[in-house]
Amino acid sequence: MSTLNNSTNVFWQECQVGKVDRQKLLNQKGCVVWITGLSGSGKSTLACALSRELHCRGKLSYVLDGDNLRHGLNKDLGFKAEDRAENIRRVGEVAKLFADAGLICIASLISPYRKERDACRAMLSDANFIEARLHMVFMNTPLELCESRDAKGLYKLARAGKIKGFTGIDDPYEPPEKCEIEIEQENGVCPMPAAMAGQVVSYLEVKGFLQVQ
Repeated sequence: MSTLNNSTNVFWQECQVGKVDRQKLLNQKGCVVWITGLSGSGKSTLACALSRELHCRGKLSYVLDGDNLRHGLNKDLGFKAEDRAENIRRVGEVAKLFADAGLICIASLISPYRKERDACRAMLSDANFIEARLHMVFMNTPLELCESRDAKGLYKLARAGKIKGFTGIDDPYEPPEKCEIEIEQENGVCPMPAAMAGQVVSYLEVKGFLQVQ
């Protein structure tokens, strides 16, 4: 998955304050909520609503938004397949650090390819944890609805051929074959942001991530 050369002559440095200590301090368990879906599916809306709900409950979270990260960490990457793979790898590594710090990291990215999402899930596996630390949320919003929203005007540009390799138009989106949470329309109506956030928070609560025993 990596497009970088492996580092050599480097060694892992352990510190006296570890993951368990940080989690006890925050009274929560670090994990990653990975939100995937087409552009316009509601990923950022859910991410912000979820962060707000967790904040109201006194829980510390941080949103890694795909567009925001391309202004800094990933500004050197384009949208070719190999750049997309490196984009996801970097976000996975950052998300892993946030989870290790004890935060609930909310990663909101199209992340169109199963291979890269699966690699991030494997990256965040931990034999010392009973619970998985990466929880996939699939925004299962039909392309037609995403395109009708088109708040950024990207679908229109892609249809006109002015944007190449746009997910859902001339580049594939591979839906998750398995995910912890799937959010979709009910009777043709999209759930409200607060309802979507509540669904994810309830899941985290049941799984024991919102407190330390």
